[in-house]
Amino acid sequence: MSALRVVLHAPTVDGLARARRNALNLTRARPDTEVLIVANGAAVAAALDTPDPATDAWLRLCRNTLAAQALDNPNGLGEVEAAVVTLADLQTQGWAYIRA
Repeated sequence: MSALRVVLHAPTVDGLARARRNALNLTRARPDTEVLIVANGAAVAAALDTPDPATDAWLRLCRNTLAAQALDNPNGLGEVEAAVVTLADLQTQGWAYIRA
């Protein structure tokens, strides 16, 4: 079985919680999985307000959302320039897309 590459899209507060659970469940079931959580919209503020050491290494915050909502990233969570571009790029590279 080949390694999975999965990008979980978290655009909402509830979506972020689901993406974090999904990432943990996925990596427990398939330890060789590459996983990323891309957060934009309301999920960005939620990620900043509720850090999760178990999944934050996989998390990428949308810089467009950070700027639009005038948010800082004091904990240095991973960032991407634009969630939409990152999601499209990863899919063209063969990553499976799941909206959480």
